[in-house]
Amino acid sequence: MTTETAPRTASDTPWPAGPPPQDYVIGHVRAVLADRIVDDAHIVVRRGRIAEIGTGPRPCDLDGHGLLALPGIIDVHSDALERERSPRPSAVLPWDFALTSFEGRISGAGITTMFHGAGFQHKHARGVKREPSAALELCHAVDEHSHAVVDHRVLHRLDVLSELGAQTLRTRLDEVADDPTAGVPLVSHEDHTPGQGQYVDPSHLVTYMVGADGTSEEDAWAQVEKMRAEGETHDHIRTANLAWLGRLAREGRIRLMGHDPDSPDAIDALVERGVTVAEFPTTMAAAERARECGLLTVAGAPNLMRGRSHAGNVSALELARRGLLDALASDYLPTALLGAVSVAAPEIGLPAAVGLITDGPARVAGLEDRGRLEPGARADLVLVSDSTGPWLRVARTLPANAGTGR
Repeated sequence: MTTETAPRTASDTPWPAGPPPQDYVIGHVRAVLADRIVDDAHIVVRRGRIAEIGTGPRPCDLDGHGLLALPGIIDVHSDALERERSPRPSAVLPWDFALTSFEGRISGAGITTMFHGAGFQHKHARGVKREPSAALELCHAVDEHSHAVVDHRVLHRLDVLSELGAQTLRTRLDEVADDPTAGVPLVSHEDHTPGQGQYVDPSHLVTYMVGADGTSEEDAWAQVEKMRAEGETHDHIRTANLAWLGRLAREGRIRLMGHDPDSPDAIDALVERGVTVAEFPTTMAAAERARECGLLTVAGAPNLMRGRSHAGNVSALELARRGLLDALASDYLPTALLGAVSVAAPEIGLPAAVGLITDGPARVAGLEDRGRLEPGARADLVLVSDSTGPWLRVARTLPANAGTGR
C-alpha cells in the first residue's frame, strides 16, 4: 500500500447518486481475483451479472482511476442490528427503520450481503435483551425489508440449553420451509456454559462481565457458577436439541454451523452431527481438526484486526497464517471486515485476504452466485482505495440487487 496524500475516488459516473444500472462497464480498476490482481482492468456488467473481466482499451461508464475492485463483502454473522434497534435499553426503534438506518453504514463498509444473527435464546447483556420472540420479530423484519441496497438475510442462532428457543426456531423453520424463495436456512448452535467453548477459562467471562456490565467481580463469579449449574441441569435439553438439529442437517433442511468448538473431540462431534462449518473455533487444535475433517472455518474479523481474541482464545491472524481459515465474520463490528483485510494482506497476500470476506463467506453460507469476480457471478462490486495510510477505504459500493430485490 502507498501513502499518497489524497485517496483515489470513483468519478466521471453517469449515476452520481443511487443504485447502478443493470448494464454498465467499469474501467481502469485493479481487479482482485481469487489468485491475482489484474491491473488496468475493465469489468462488464450485464443484467446485474459479471459478463466479462478484461484488459485493454474499452469505453467505460465509470472510471475507476486505479481503485481496487473487489467482490461485494459478505458477512455471515453480525449481531450489530440488535444495537441499531435499541441504541439505549429504553430506546427501542421500529425494525424496518433500524434496517434502513443500518444498511447505509454497512453498505458504506462495502457489505452487500449480511446475515443478521437472530438469537433464539435467553440472554441480557450490555443493554441488549435476547429472547426467542424478539428473534422471530427480527426474522420477519428481514423477510419483509425491501433489500434495496444490501441483501439482508438471517443467521438463526440457537442456544442449545433453551427449550423455548428451540420451539420458536421450529416455528421459524416451518415458515421458511413453505417459502420456495427462502433457500436453505443458515443455523448455528451454541452453548455458552463456562468451562468449555468460548469460555474454556471462565476468568475471561468474569473480566467481560465486570468491564461490560459493571458487575462486581464477586457477583460475576456467582453468575458463572449459576451458568455452570444450569448447564448441568439442562443437559437433557441440550441433548435433545442437538439431536434435532443434527437430523435436520443430515436431511439437508438446514445448513448447520457449530459455534465455539474447543477441541478435536468437539469437531468430531460436529462432523457426526452433519455440521459443515466450524464457527469461531477457540483453539488451534480444534481448527486443525476442522481442516482435517473438511469443515469450513469462520473466525471473527475484530479478532484478526486486533491480533488476538478478547476472550483469550486462538488468534484469527495465526489461523490465517497457517492456512486454517476460510472466512471472517464481523460479529459485532461490520467495519472490521475490511480492516482485517488490511492486516491480513501483508501476511497472506491481498487476493487471499479478500477471499476471507468474499468467496469464503459465500461458501460458508452456501451462496454459489456471489463472492468472486468471474463471469456469471452477481455483480456485487466494491471499489476500494489503498492510497492513504495503512487502512483500506471504501470509495463506492455497487450492489447488483439494488432496486430489484434478491
